[in-house]
Amino acid sequence: MKKENDVNKNKEKVFVHDFFDTTGMADFTFKNVGNPPKGYPKEVPDTFSTSTFLPTFKKRRKAFIQHCLKNPASPNIKGYYYELVRLSENIGPVHTGLISAALRYIDERYDCADFVMLGIVRMLYQLRDSKLLPDKIVVDAKKTLIDFKYYPDEPGIDSMCYWTETHYIMFATNEYLAGQMFKDTVFTNSKMTGIEKMEKAKVRIMKWLELRYKTGFSEWLSHIYYDEDITALVNLIDFCHDPIIVRGAEIVLDLIFLDMALNSFKGVFGSSHGRSYGEEKRNAEIESTTDTFKLMFGTGKFSGSDNMSAVSLALGNKYRLPSAIYNIANEKANDTNTTDMANRQRMGIKIKEAKRWGLNYNDFESGMNFLTLEAYNHPKTIMLTMRMFDAFRWWENQFFKPFKDFESLIKLTRLTRILPLLAYLTKKDLSRNTREEVNLYTYRTPDYMLSAAQDYRKGYGGDQQHIWQATFSPRAVCFTTHPGHEENSSGGYWVGSGTLPRVAQIKNVLVASYNASRMPGLYMTNKLFFSHAWFPKDEFDEVVERGGWIFGRYGDGYIALYSQNGYRWQDVGDDAGSEVICDGENGDSRKNIWVVEMGRRVIDGNFTEFIEKIVGAEIDFKGTSVRYKSPSIGVIDFGWRGNFMVDGKSVDLEDYPRYDNQYVEAEFGPDKIEIKCGGHKVALDLKRGMRESTEFAE
Repeated sequence: MKKENDVNKNKEKVFVHDFFDTTGMADFTFKNVGNPPKGYPKEVPDTFSTSTFLPTFKKRRKAFIQHCLKNPASPNIKGYYYELVRLSENIGPVHTGLISAALRYIDERYDCADFVMLGIVRMLYQLRDSKLLPDKIVVDAKKTLIDFKYYPDEPGIDSMCYWTETHYIMFATNEYLAGQMFKDTVFTNSKMTGIEKMEKAKVRIMKWLELRYKTGFSEWLSHIYYDEDITALVNLIDFCHDPIIVRGAEIVLDLIFLDMALNSFKGVFGSSHGRSYGEEKRNAEIESTTDTFKLMFGTGKFSGSDNMSAVSLALGNKYRLPSAIYNIANEKANDTNTTDMANRQRMGIKIKEAKRWGLNYNDFESGMNFLTLEAYNHPKTIMLTMRMFDAFRWWENQFFKPFKDFESLIKLTRLTRILPLLAYLTKKDLSRNTREEVNLYTYRTPDYMLSAAQDYRKGYGGDQQHIWQATFSPRAVCFTTHPGHEENSSGGYWVGSGTLPRVAQIKNVLVASYNASRMPGLYMTNKLFFSHAWFPKDEFDEVVERGGWIFGRYGDGYIALYSQNGYRWQDVGDDAGSEVICDGENGDSRKNIWVVEMGRRVIDGNFTEFIEKIVGAEIDFKGTSVRYKSPSIGVIDFGWRGNFMVDGKSVDLEDYPRYDNQYVEAEFGPDKIEIKCGGHKVALDLKRGMRESTEFAE
């Protein structure tokens, strides 16, 4: 709980809140919100749409607004955004207790206060004159913005996270727009004027936009955290007075929606993800981006579970989605006569290439950019990180409690200059949540989608990375993980991985090789030594088991899953009939290879014919390697070591372009990106501030 006191000399506020390893954003809630007003709506749930439910944004926006008006705000910290819709439409009653609780949450400097502030900033810019908004809340909201701590170099000790990719842009956006709103005001915490805060935040915003345009997202394809990125960008587009920032925000927002369009299947953002949570990847109806997907593309669900970007886009009046991007998510995905799509895509940077991206290992601004990759303990950055700990008083930040527990050892190794060596020797454990460059492969047909992060950091400890997934519907999905421990938190049972596998995919075939580490860790030690698959029987139309394979049919799409060392179905608890476990009955459960092949009726015949093809195919294992004679692809050789071979030829798993598919081809670190689909195109060039589209989706 909060402990607040004054440091005698500087009267510096101290906020020490318990930090917890969240299993999802819904864990963050307001307290003491009071009872809802009389006549407040009850829940009227929406349904998931796998095809475009309304043809135009104007109609979808109206439907979403009506949905918000008919539904109560959810209890999490994003729920109060529904109250902004009521204010905008002047249709009550408004649960003002939620808005007041939002202000208290920010004032208390709880982690994710920046999420909450984005909505308060919108309220003050756009909705402050609403007849349903009490004057006191407007006064309190202004004070909240003026009193807040926007950057770790400002006074105050707290446990907010300022530095991940999403937090970085949200804090910078909030600071810029607050400064713009109160240009001549001296902000009480930093003692800076609004103009000074704008100048400071603009540097961070422009660097973030540049890196996202050229290298994409380290939190790649995140169906959780793209929601926050979108909300920050929409606020900049709607309220920022600097046309350079606005155009940059529009361009990067286009690329976020391009990512979603390329790597989704009928409203399910069911790809590999840089950050994900267990519930969301097993049930796309509660993805943080599903509301936004339905608003912008027409497929998905207005769930209100964990979303704020849909409200921001619906209330905004400036951003328009290029038709070419809209078409990628819709026309081509749902046309059974369309050819399949294979998308290769590279995201993120290699820390050793810092200089290429205008970063170094010495200054704090570079350090904050490294921390957007969560590179706290990388051998090249750890000395800089520790200097930031000292300067920003992060030793008292509860997020960094694991560091605090080793403070004496860390300080000794810093003095002796051996800390980078220690970080190198323990890198597979200590830098488990670092997200460096990733090469992504997504294969989509009208009946299924298969997506993977190719050969991504094999053997490293995992965090919230979601390495591969096969998708048929919001709930008919399949993927594998190594659960490091029983808890459903980072590196735990379904969230991420105890040890990351080595995965390779080509079109409809994927191989995942597991080799779970037994090494004790300073950060996390694996407690479980098996891999498992999520394969929910009840979500498929048919499930058949033959010859060591598990087969599933959903509509006209098929999946075949094979475990090297055998498997058993979980038969107790919530995961009964959905979890497939390889725990060593036929071999070493710590080392296991999973093979996946997907199929379609129009290509492979009926389900029985598909099964016969796969069962008749040769599959041979040798240690941590497999040779599989795929009926559709050819002879595949892959394992923990060696190249990915298809019919005797090596297939690249690294150094992909920025984008490589039939709609867009762009080199990594591009100058210009041109997207074409359905007779329309959009050309983007961040450096020149160019955004030209033949048509925008209306």
